[in-house]
Amino acid sequence: MTHSTTGPEAQPGAYGPFAHLTAPNAVLYRHAMRAFVTAKERFAVHLRPEDVYAALPAEARPDGVDSVAKALDSLVGWGNLRADPDTARVTAVEDFYRKRFIYQLTQAGEAAEEALGVYDEALGRRGALQAVALHDIVTQLRALLVLAAEDEPDPAKAHLALDALASRFGALADNARAFMGSLQRTIDLHEVEEEVFLAYKDRLIQYLERFIQDLITLGGRTARLILELEEGGLIEGLLRAAAAREAADAGPEESVRAERDALERWTGRWAGLAAWFISRDGRESQARLLRGRALGAIPQLLAVVRSLNERRAGRSDRSADFRTLARWFAEAPDDAARHRLWRTAFGLYPARHLTVDADTLAARAARPVPAGTPWAGAEPLRISPQLRRTGSYERRGKPRKVEDRADRRRQLAEVAAKQRAEIAAARARLVTDGITRLSGLGELDPVAFGLFLHLLGDALATWRPGMRHTVATSNDGSMEIRLSALAEQATAHVRTPGGVFRGPDHLIEIIDLTGEEGQP
Repeated sequence: MTHSTTGPEAQPGAYGPFAHLTAPNAVLYRHAMRAFVTAKERFAVHLRPEDVYAALPAEARPDGVDSVAKALDSLVGWGNLRADPDTARVTAVEDFYRKRFIYQLTQAGEAAEEALGVYDEALGRRGALQAVALHDIVTQLRALLVLAAEDEPDPAKAHLALDALASRFGALADNARAFMGSLQRTIDLHEVEEEVFLAYKDRLIQYLERFIQDLITLGGRTARLILELEEGGLIEGLLRAAAAREAADAGPEESVRAERDALERWTGRWAGLAAWFISRDGRESQARLLRGRALGAIPQLLAVVRSLNERRAGRSDRSADFRTLARWFAEAPDDAARHRLWRTAFGLYPARHLTVDADTLAARAARPVPAGTPWAGAEPLRISPQLRRTGSYERRGKPRKVEDRADRRRQLAEVAAKQRAEIAAARARLVTDGITRLSGLGELDPVAFGLFLHLLGDALATWRPGMRHTVATSNDGSMEIRLSALAEQATAHVRTPGGVFRGPDHLIEIIDLTGEEGQP
């Protein structure tokens, strides 16, 4: 026999297992359901009202067990719980007829609790920029390179490595999105107290700087590993091996389709990983966008601090200005003074300013016209007959013909090809034959000099006090720069058509990781 009651808030066709969220005793219902979820995690299926009463926190515990039993009956009516007669403790016929039930979660109630758990987690999640995840991604990519070098990669190892890579990358991407969202709310001071913001802004800026450094160093390394796996189709064999292993448990009739679907999923995951670290087809990588957003957040945080300091120092803001203006209106002696104050503060004048010129100003000074003068009693304005007749000065004619843009598209394609050739030539120009001095680079054209500044900036971004050597990779993974400080103090001169670039001389080595030296 199964006991069932219908709660007063339950409605046919409604999402019954969520009805307890809007009930008057919502806090008690939530804690009671949490007690059942916790019990199930400990492999306990059934609970009695006294068990639930003991599991409730002190602040949510009602006066007696009877109140808990009534709450459990309401949850049964909403479909969250199932009630069965408790015959284990029956010792007499009178006990059998007395209302005694044990309760357990229904499938709908368990699904509702899982959904609420996800909601609570997403609502309280701030996210984090995980530098550790970047290191793990590099480690997994190196493991994939080792597997790809084997004659017959082990499908189990390939699947486990790809699964770990997808898991770490998914966590990195999700946490980055959550962190940037919470960071924007912090910058906008939404749901953030000023004291809390000022207390942790220094740690936040240091955290951003540290992650940006790791992203510069490891992002280029990750892009290079991805490109190595894509060369020669190495990654395709690993993806096929992982897909075949996933489809191994499918039936004979569905094995082909299951393997095809699995391969499509793994290909999509790899494409997402590559797009996150490598800029392609004119679209910037997500890593570069995240780096730019994180860099842009630092001055925004400093601007918020500056505005808070100005506000605390007593400088007026817009709300203070309006309060002061309201006080002036209240202290004005008469309506004429209030009208003058209104026109001065908000710049609202009669429509006659449309024809204001030197003659109009002179005439107005000689014969002032009050603002309340009606149009019928004022001096007429001269309006163009064409404007009065058509309402517009625009000359109408035949519609323009559809323009053929084939020539422009061809020109754009030629410009893009020319830019690619210039970048390739600049890359070939910067590549050094071993280690050389910065002053030995010679004269650089504008394109090569711009690429050189990007590389040098990436290297110097990783430089910290006390360092003597650093290695950095460009964001697209195409070039690597190795910079070492010199013992002596020397100045390097790099000549360009726009001037001479000067700075401390260093030992430098620039390597083309694409293997395209000398190509135009």
